[in-house]
Amino acid sequence: MSEKMILIPVRSSKQGTTLNKGKLKEDYIQVTTTLEMNPDDMIKLELVDGDEVRLKNEIGETIVHCLAKKPEEVPVGTLVIPYGPPSSQLMDSDTAGSGMPLSKHMEVEIEKIVR
Repeated sequence: MSEKMILIPVRSSKQGTTLNKGKLKEDYIQVTTTLEMNPDDMIKLELVDGDEVRLKNEIGETIVHCLAKKPEEVPVGTLVIPYGPPSSQLMDSDTAGSGMPLSKHMEVEIEKIVR
């Protein structure tokens, strides 16, 4: 089952300069591959924290892990992903670099990966 939602890549204080501040590479990868979702959306899509999902749009696709966030942090129907390699795979080449605007929203299809 897949669902179309709006993905918002964001810059966060948890990443960007993380590797220069004494964090382990694994910590950086964990932060940049985690998708934040509204708990109501997670229930609707039958997802739990840590589930893997595939995000696809007309540009590309990427696989990330889900994490429920408080409803006031992530509105229903919206996905939030830290700016990094996974979000870059879904963006046009002109916005996938350091000049990505903070308001870059895109429609993606989300699909649970069953292993």
